[in-house]
Amino acid sequence: MKTSLREQIMEMDGTTFPSKTYTSMVLEPAYDEAKLHFTDSMVEIHKAHLIMLVEQGLVRIEEARKIATAVTALDLEDVKGRRYTGEYEDLFFEVEHSLIEEAGEIAGNLHIARSRNDMGIAIYRMTLREKLLVLVEKALKLRESLIELTDEHKKTVMIGYTHTQQAQPTTLGHYFNAMTDMLTRDVSRLQAAYKTVNRSSMGAAALTTSGFEISRERMKDLLGFEDMIDNAWDAVAGADYIAETASAVQLASLNLGRSIQDFLQWGTQEYGAFLLSEPYVQISSIMPQKRNPVSIEHMRSLLSSIAGDCQTVLLMVHNTPFGDIVDTEDDMQPYIWKAIEKLGGIYDLLSCVLLTMKVNKDTLLKRAKESFANVTELADTIVRKDGLSFRQAHHVVSSTVKELVECGRTSLKSLTLELLNEHSKKVVGRESVLTEEELKQCLSPEYFVQIRDLEGGPSPRRMEKTINVRLQEQKELACWLKEKQEHLTISASKVNDIITKWMGANE
Repeated sequence: MKTSLREQIMEMDGTTFPSKTYTSMVLEPAYDEAKLHFTDSMVEIHKAHLIMLVEQGLVRIEEARKIATAVTALDLEDVKGRRYTGEYEDLFFEVEHSLIEEAGEIAGNLHIARSRNDMGIAIYRMTLREKLLVLVEKALKLRESLIELTDEHKKTVMIGYTHTQQAQPTTLGHYFNAMTDMLTRDVSRLQAAYKTVNRSSMGAAALTTSGFEISRERMKDLLGFEDMIDNAWDAVAGADYIAETASAVQLASLNLGRSIQDFLQWGTQEYGAFLLSEPYVQISSIMPQKRNPVSIEHMRSLLSSIAGDCQTVLLMVHNTPFGDIVDTEDDMQPYIWKAIEKLGGIYDLLSCVLLTMKVNKDTLLKRAKESFANVTELADTIVRKDGLSFRQAHHVVSSTVKELVECGRTSLKSLTLELLNEHSKKVVGRESVLTEEELKQCLSPEYFVQIRDLEGGPSPRRMEKTINVRLQEQKELACWLKEKQEHLTISASKVNDIITKWMGANE
């Protein structure tokens, strides 16, 4: 007799929890991620919760010592090396079983006034805050590199582009400073995300807190959280901490991707702005002359994948019920971890690529000297010298340039005082008072850059001031990072000191 499809499924997938397909698709991947990313935080929470229970008189010190002995006896490397067997639903229950085996049923009291819900959210937040600090550290190293490049190239004159067309002379240092400021805003958003992430859910239990007189405030302090999520429902249901992080990381990847696209264009032979160092290019399998900028290409594609991973996080939050729910937990967390790790790696790689490339300063300056991009200053100078309105001066210069272009003369050297005066007479009825020397000066890209000395301008003098400000900001950002890292280290140390003291007293 032919077996039904239902019978075939039951035979293949099993009739008890967990089924083979559910194990391979959900439970095993979640277990593998948890053992690598959550084990340390889980143990920290066990220790902190035990300390709080003793201080609140909910667990006797003698019992606590037995539980503490079991917790400290856990071989974390062994746990991280285990494979999912299906004997326990997840890592939480497997570790709980190990503790009960070691200390006896008394270890079950670790679960007083605690749920996998509030504990799981705390673990997610503890894991994410560590990864955020690593990312900020890498971002600050890139920022330091950009400041150094700004200083190195504050006199490297080049053409700036708008609408992909030659616009005005500026410097490569001015461009790197713009990147620095955009990265600074990215770091600010990561700092804001860190503040949102670093809030304690512990004590919320499943949804409504507990009838036991625990101290949520004490748990916050022991675990290095800077704030507590007041509402218990919000503590286990709110997912905006990870959505905010995803948004900050996604925007950082989009911001950096725009410069990466510029670098790819600037590295072409036609543009010739720079030559990448040997470690960051690959040769062609067939074309001997090729130096493919693969390091930059990979950064571009990976930045797109980061944006995609972050969008996955946001979409997994979208339209989910406001409660503890799988969509915002084990299935989602790896996407933001991958995004953070890749972005940090790109920060490292980009620093190496930019600091080792050879910039073709002469090529950039020559292009700027020959370009019509300098004529904005010619219009400005006519306003100053001839007393024309800017719109009149603009008309004089634009009609002069238009004639040159129509005649096929694309070099700025073709713009003579004689030609300028012809168009000045046509537009305003008189010649310009400019001298040959003044015309030459106002068409110089170096002069163009030099006199743009306002806040935010590219003049070397202004950039010197800007660099000093950015260096001071770098110190302040580094202090923020160090303070956060030390706060977590000190909190963990206090917990371990208390547990160690108990263990010593037991001996």
